[in-house]
Amino acid sequence: MKKWLKRIGFTILGVLLVIICCNTYVEMSTKGKTFNTTTDIPENKVGLLLGTGKYLMNGNVNLFYKYRINAAVKLYKAKKIRYILVSGDNGSENYDEPTTFKEDLIGAGIPESRIILDYAGFRTLDSVVRSKEIFQQESITIISQQFHNERAIAIAKAKGVNAVGFNAKNVGGRNGFKVKVREMLARVAMCLDLITGKQPKFLGDTITIPK
Repeated sequence: MKKWLKRIGFTILGVLLVIICCNTYVEMSTKGKTFNTTTDIPENKVGLLLGTGKYLMNGNVNLFYKYRINAAVKLYKAKKIRYILVSGDNGSENYDEPTTFKEDLIGAGIPESRIILDYAGFRTLDSVVRSKEIFQQESITIISQQFHNERAIAIAKAKGVNAVGFNAKNVGGRNGFKVKVREMLARVAMCLDLITGKQPKFLGDTITIPK
């Protein structure tokens, strides 16, 4: 019994160490690369807006979505980006993150000609790698909440993309806490993806974003 308890204890300790190491790696490798104001952030041609669902299971608007829209609009109107590349999940006929984002961005005053859609951004890794391999961007501004920006920037750095992040307003409360817990595990999965050389689900032909 004592032997099994020791094994369980060592396993738990090992898991915790892996989580801590992966989270530390992300934070250290992205230090100074996320920004809260448009004044300080450098300019880039393209802002990569990371997708999420507009509505929660209870029918309420997802605040993570709402605040990302607000951040993208703010960044564009401050002339710190010229295009918004919306990358999200379009995995089924009834679920289309990029188009939903596009409609709300247009409603907020962004010209349709300045919005580019990536329908194959199923994961953050897919979105970041496709911004380089498909949309030919070597330097991008990632738009999401800070914790998500940090992970995306860490992926970009590993994949040879020069990235900074513009932080959308964070979400507190129960939903915010659950997402932050999932984020810690997502960073472990990210490290495994980088170690194993994980590639996006889909690549394809290159797409040129106008000047």
